[in-house]
Amino acid sequence: MKVTVDTERCIGSGMCVYSSEEVFDQDDDGTSIVLRPEPPAELWDAVRRAVDRCPASAIKATP
Repeated sequence: MKVTVDTERCIGSGMCVYSSEEVFDQDDDGTSIVLRPEPPAELWDAVRRAVDRCPASAIKATP
């Protein structure tokens, strides 16, 4: 799985960090950043939750 965040769309809600702090964080401006762009399989469910919970639809997870 490959994880990306469209920083132009991100509104800084932090839902991704709440879903998976192992994969996501926020910079000083509150914009989401990806810590692990290719997370291990045991984190995939959490990444999918982050994708679903993102109010700006700024996160993509592709196989």
